[in-house]
Amino acid sequence: MLIDFFLHLKQRKLPVSTREYLTLIEALQARVGGHSIDDFYYLSRTCLIKNEANYDKYDQAFGEYFKGITALPGFDVDLPEEWLKAMAQKHLTPEEKNALEKLGWDKLMEEFAKRLAEQKEAHHGGSKWIGTGGTSPFGNGGYHPEGIRVGGQSQNRSAVKVWQQREFRNLDDSVELGTRNIKVALRRLRRFAREGAAEELDLDGTIRDTARNAGWLDLRMRPERHNKIKVLLFLDVGGSMDDHIKVCEELFSAAKSEFKHLEYFYFHNCVYDFVWRNNHLRWSEKFPLWDVMHKFGHDYKLIFVGDATMSPYEITHSNGSIEYSNEEPGAVWLQRLLDHYPSATWLNPEPERLWEYRQSINLIDDIMDKRMFPLTLAGLERAMRQLSK
Repeated sequence: MLIDFFLHLKQRKLPVSTREYLTLIEALQARVGGHSIDDFYYLSRTCLIKNEANYDKYDQAFGEYFKGITALPGFDVDLPEEWLKAMAQKHLTPEEKNALEKLGWDKLMEEFAKRLAEQKEAHHGGSKWIGTGGTSPFGNGGYHPEGIRVGGQSQNRSAVKVWQQREFRNLDDSVELGTRNIKVALRRLRRFAREGAAEELDLDGTIRDTARNAGWLDLRMRPERHNKIKVLLFLDVGGSMDDHIKVCEELFSAAKSEFKHLEYFYFHNCVYDFVWRNNHLRWSEKFPLWDVMHKFGHDYKLIFVGDATMSPYEITHSNGSIEYSNEEPGAVWLQRLLDHYPSATWLNPEPERLWEYRQSINLIDDIMDKRMFPLTLAGLERAMRQLSK
């Protein structure tokens, strides 16, 4: 069964390896988890899935393979007392009640063990085998007044499992960032923000000390390298970006917590000759873009965040801005920034499937030399990989 389950996960394009599968087998042999399907779900996910972004895909694949199963066959288990004492909830007529013999606790346990040993497959309905429905005193959702519920919940309650609810669906790496998966985004940012691990191998020191010990290996570690990453963040605000305030606030908060050297400015639609830091004082406290480029050197990583949705004239023409008369087109200022900051990317909160239908997005993507990425977990990881080159 587990080999087929492993192959099923591979067919669903989940990155599971043979080593991880063997780890699951070892855990089962060591009886690390319980014997219910939910226990197996958590154990197998822990062993097989190493990236939270794949949790939703795993839930879907797990649900497909184990659909309708509430317990794993082949395990010798001591059933919890609350399972054994649970009774079916259906109202039975007097005739039905008289037809079902009340076995008593000891006799019920003896008969249950006998049927569990005899049964070789799943069963639904009927009056003898352990399964779902029916009038057998054993199973899930049955009708016996003194029955044993095997798995599931009592009737009139929700019996939806975690993997059926797909509680981790918003961790899918193809969805937009949200309140629950912002921590996953932080981990992507950390991968980019830190240049060294907590400790790293001091190779020269290890060779030197090993030689002094006549070849006896003497590992030497040294503290992490300092965080030298510098980030210049330009955030589009107002207009169509109002639809994306929440995700931009979360990303901004994540960036502030992860980057020691972070500078940020705001713009509207397209970058022109000035930017600002306080949206309430945008007209009185302006920062000329030339001053920004002179103050912050080429070693800064430039990140634009915006939906790039506007009139194409705002990018390509003088006086194209909808707020004031700009002497030079936005495309000119964008190119100046890219020339000054060779390591740059653009994060777009609009769904990537819509980009081809919006001329302004295509224009900016061309100016960015195809370095525009969707503001999703997968897109953010691609952007960080681009900036780390």
